[in-house]
Amino acid sequence: MTKPVLLVALAGLLFASSAAFAQGAAPAGGNAPPDVKPVQDWFVRCFAVESPNPCDMFQELDSQTTKQRVLLLSMAYIPSLDRHVLQIVVPLDISIAKGVTIKTDSYSSPVLKYRRCDRNGCYVETPVDSALVAGLAKSGPAGKVNIVADNGKAYGLNFSLKGFSEAHDDMVSKARAKAKPVEKPADQAAPAK
Repeated sequence: MTKPVLLVALAGLLFASSAAFAQGAAPAGGNAPPDVKPVQDWFVRCFAVESPNPCDMFQELDSQTTKQRVLLLSMAYIPSLDRHVLQIVVPLDISIAKGVTIKTDSYSSPVLKYRRCDRNGCYVETPVDSALVAGLAKSGPAGKVNIVADNGKAYGLNFSLKGFSEAHDDMVSKARAKAKPVEKPADQAAPAK
């Protein structure tokens, strides 16, 4: 696949999977809940749906005072493309133009751009390279998602990396076992010789 086709495919898959995750991913023919397994401070979740990326790993952080979600990190793996996709959800009232960065003791991400906002928050939804995954796996024990509010004030939203590597390995293994491959569009078929 060419790079533009890959990005379009990943964006479509990410949008479909994020919508399914947000709605509880009720599979056709039943309402089976997702299989969720805690791995230290992370959770590995697999849905009973046919999908190129049926599993993700996630961590959700809520305000202790308001009980509102402050940060959601979710990473999925698409075995047929050998690619990861990342979703970060932060509260509304942020500066869209500033994007977010992820910072740990030994890794700093490039600026990650927001894709959309809705009543639940603003979303970064993007394919990520192996450097981001490796950077988080080699860091520890915590990181920050850096955001900028509409008023210009910067915030670092803390998250834990305890269990990240183990959760990642488990999620990738389950995704490989359960995934339905991405089919190439007819116009992307190999040319005849």
